[in-house]
Amino acid sequence: MKLGRMVLNSLTVGGACLLGGGSLIIFAHFLYFGSLNLVNFGLGQGLALLFDAGLSLLFFLQHSGMVRKKFRHWLAGFIPEGHFAAVYAIASGVALFSLVFLWQEGELLFTAPPGILRWFFHAVFCLAVAGFLWSGMSLRYFDPFGIGPLLGRKKVNPEQISLTIMGPYRLVRHPLYLLSIMMIWSCPDLTSDRLLFNLFWTGWIIVGAFWEERDLIDQFGDAYREYRKRVPMLIPGINRWKRWPQAFH
Repeated sequence: MKLGRMVLNSLTVGGACLLGGGSLIIFAHFLYFGSLNLVNFGLGQGLALLFDAGLSLLFFLQHSGMVRKKFRHWLAGFIPEGHFAAVYAIASGVALFSLVFLWQEGELLFTAPPGILRWFFHAVFCLAVAGFLWSGMSLRYFDPFGIGPLLGRKKVNPEQISLTIMGPYRLVRHPLYLLSIMMIWSCPDLTSDRLLFNLFWTGWIIVGAFWEERDLIDQFGDAYREYRKRVPMLIPGINRWKRWPQAFH
């Protein structure tokens, strides 16, 4: 039993890192350069955009649906304890790989000319990537692929976690969402499918931020309500940097 559990943990960790991490790398390429145009189904513009919209919606359903409490409780009856976060990373990786590989390219609407403007778009993307690294290092319990419990790390009880405010979280409540929006709009070549993608994903991120606020209030209570009063959701407030305490208990 112990050997079987070790093998299962190893396979789950490998799958989470390979599919979760690999999908993020290929998705970053998609955001930076635009559609990979790997598969062309020969659809007309209208059908191609509908197909792309469907791919986005499927990812939204997977990514947002799996974190709902009812689904987590249901899935807990089928997977071992401590595996949910890694399984979630695997499912997200499969959904994201599918979106990037099957995405249908549309007509070119605008392209930034070579020079300062085009470099500006690329600089925004690189700045967002650096911001992601900064945000991750500012979190006390950052486990993007959910493999911590499977590697023997001590399980953290959510009720014992205090609201800790560090780094970019002292400027904006959801820096990762803000940085994602920056990356989404940083491609210098705007096609019809990319415009659809930008609008869909920006809207989904904003809606997701409001959904997450409810969960954070449930977890941290009055501490998060006070944080919400003093720090904006997505637009940074630089003048708040020195006035915000680092932690609430």
